[in-house]
Amino acid sequence: MNLFLYAVTVLVWGTTWFAIALQLGPVPVLTSIFYRFALAAGLLLPVLAATRRLTPMRRRDHAFVLLQGLCLFSLNFVCFYNATRFVPSGLVSVVFSLATLYNAVAARIFFREPIAPRTLLAAALGVGGLTVLFAPAIEGGAYGSDAPKGLALAALGTLFFSLGNMVSRRNSAAGVPPLTANAWGMTWGSLVLLALIAVTGTPIVAPPDGRYLAALAWLSIAGSVVGFTTYLMLVARIGSGRAAYATVMFPVVALVLSALYEGYVWDARTFVGLGLTMLGNLVIFVGLPRLRRSPRESETPVAR
Repeated sequence: MNLFLYAVTVLVWGTTWFAIALQLGPVPVLTSIFYRFALAAGLLLPVLAATRRLTPMRRRDHAFVLLQGLCLFSLNFVCFYNATRFVPSGLVSVVFSLATLYNAVAARIFFREPIAPRTLLAAALGVGGLTVLFAPAIEGGAYGSDAPKGLALAALGTLFFSLGNMVSRRNSAAGVPPLTANAWGMTWGSLVLLALIAVTGTPIVAPPDGRYLAALAWLSIAGSVVGFTTYLMLVARIGSGRAAYATVMFPVVALVLSALYEGYVWDARTFVGLGLTMLGNLVIFVGLPRLRRSPRESETPVAR
């Protein structure tokens, strides 16, 4: 089951970076993100309510689900979408792959969870492989003078994502199922985005064409409803550190899409980088079918 959740997360989220790039244009970033999560919440909440899978929550749990919505369904994507304006979507996904290290450090800070040497080795291999893939283009100035701004925004978005992972762990430990947390988190995130739209005077522009609508549908249904559910289920089952290693694999999917649709040419550097990434994947997931939540994760007290 863990391997299935991991594969779905990688395949779905690996394609969302390209879909985000397709949304850039006449529709402002805030409006696009609002469309994405408002549609996702509008689909998920009624379905869960109709099937009686929307678990009631205590008031204090709603406060933490609101915080999850801020970190996972609004502020992080404000950073990611804006980063994609300055650097290619594949490069944003490379920065996002650092979530493995972010989560390991955050779990140490918030849950006193030791950083496993295997996690560090896998992260080093994965990030090293991604560096082999993209460093020459960055050093050569292929992305222009705005590249540092894009990289900084991507790093900030990854920080928000990692903090959202920690809040999700708290919510799971408090008995809030991932589907319920996602449905309400996306709802809260959409409301926050709507408030930002109102405060900043951002216009609500209608979707311009079929390509935008197709990207929106994929991002809302597959990327948000399916992807976040499978990912947060992984966080609950195997811990935030191992679950976050899925982010290291996203750029591999992005490279395949770039080769198919953006003219990216595979060379020796591509295969070396891909090999290092896959080796790191093997290191972190040896014995995956036998993984269970560790006693440390189950017994660690969390703030409520």
